[in-house]
Amino acid sequence: MKPSTALRWDIFCRVVDNFGDAGVCWRLAADLAARGDKVRLVMDDTAPLAFMAPGGTQGGRPGVQVMAWPGPATPADVVVEAFGCDPPAPYVAAMAAGATNGPAPVWINLEYLSAEPYVARCHGLPSPQQNGLKKWFFYPGFTQGTGGLLREPGLADARAQFDRRAWLGQQGLQAAPGERVVSLFCYDNPALPDLLNELAREPTLLLLTPGHAQRQVEAAPNGVRLARLPWLTQTAFDQLLWACDLNFVRGEDSLVRAAWAGAPFVWQAYPQADGAHIAKVDAMLGEARLPPQVDAIWRAWNGAPGAPALALPAGTALHGWQQSTLAWRTRLWRQDDLCTQLRGFASGKSPP
Repeated sequence: MKPSTALRWDIFCRVVDNFGDAGVCWRLAADLAARGDKVRLVMDDTAPLAFMAPGGTQGGRPGVQVMAWPGPATPADVVVEAFGCDPPAPYVAAMAAGATNGPAPVWINLEYLSAEPYVARCHGLPSPQQNGLKKWFFYPGFTQGTGGLLREPGLADARAQFDRRAWLGQQGLQAAPGERVVSLFCYDNPALPDLLNELAREPTLLLLTPGHAQRQVEAAPNGVRLARLPWLTQTAFDQLLWACDLNFVRGEDSLVRAAWAGAPFVWQAYPQADGAHIAKVDAMLGEARLPPQVDAIWRAWNGAPGAPALALPAGTALHGWQQSTLAWRTRLWRQDDLCTQLRGFASGKSPP
C-alpha cells in the first residue's frame, strides 16, 4: 500500500481531563480526512467537540465520522489508540479474528508528546500481543527520528495572512497604543500572583481563557486590563495565539500551536505531585534553545525547585525571545509533520 493510497482509520480516544486528548485526536482526524482518508473517531465523551469543532459530530467535517464508545464492530485499515487508551475488547477480538483470514490492521499506540531522550529510542518499536497481533509505538516529537508534530497543510499561509486587529475586533477588543496583548491558558498555578504583578509593570491586555485561568484571576493589579474569552474553536484558539505578543499555554496541543504561532510563549506542563513534570520542562527547554532568562521563567512558572522568582523581560529582551522562538519554529518546520509520517508508517506496515 503506497502512502498516496487513501486509508481507513479508526481512532480511539478517552477524554481523561482538561480536553487535551480530545483536541489532539480531533486535529489528527481532521488532518487525515483533509488528505483524502476516511476516519472514524471513537470517543467516550464527545462533549468537548461542541466548542472545539462545532458541527463535527453532525458530519460537519467530510471524511470524519464521530462515534460513541465502543465504536464499530469491523476494524479499519489502521487502528490508533490515542495515549494507550486500549480499544474495546470485542474490537480487538475482531482484529485478531480478521487477521486469520487476511492482513491484520496496522495497530498504533499514539503516545504522549515529550522532548525527553526516550522518545527517539522508542519511536516505531513493535509490541507483540498474546493474540498474535502486533502493536506499534508511535511517538510525536521535536527531532528527526521521532513522529513529528501535527501541522496542517496551509497553516503557514494562514498565519502569514492573519489580521490581528481585525481578530481582536471580532472579540469586541482593541489593544491601546503601547499595550501588549497576553493570553493565559493554564492549570492552577501558585505563581499566578507573581505573573500578574510582572504584567502590571507595563500596560497589558490579558486575555483569559475559560476554566482555570478565569477562575483564578478575579481581579488584576492596575496596569492589567482583563478580557474573559468564551470557549474557542480550535481555529479560533490558534488565532488567539497569533494575536498575542506573549502566550502562556498548557499541556500538549497548545504547546504545539504556540510553537507554530511564533510568538514568545511559556509552557506549563501538567503538574505532578512527585515533580516528574520538571524533567519534561527541562527537556523541552533543551530542545527549544531559548535565552537563559526565558528558561528561568519557564522553570518558575512550573514550580521547579530552586527556580528564581518569576520575572518577565521587557523591550529588547522580549525581541530576543521572539527571535529564538522563531528559530525553534524554523527547525521544527524542517520535519515532516505527524500526519505525513503516520500515513507513511502505516502504509509501510501494510501489505501491498
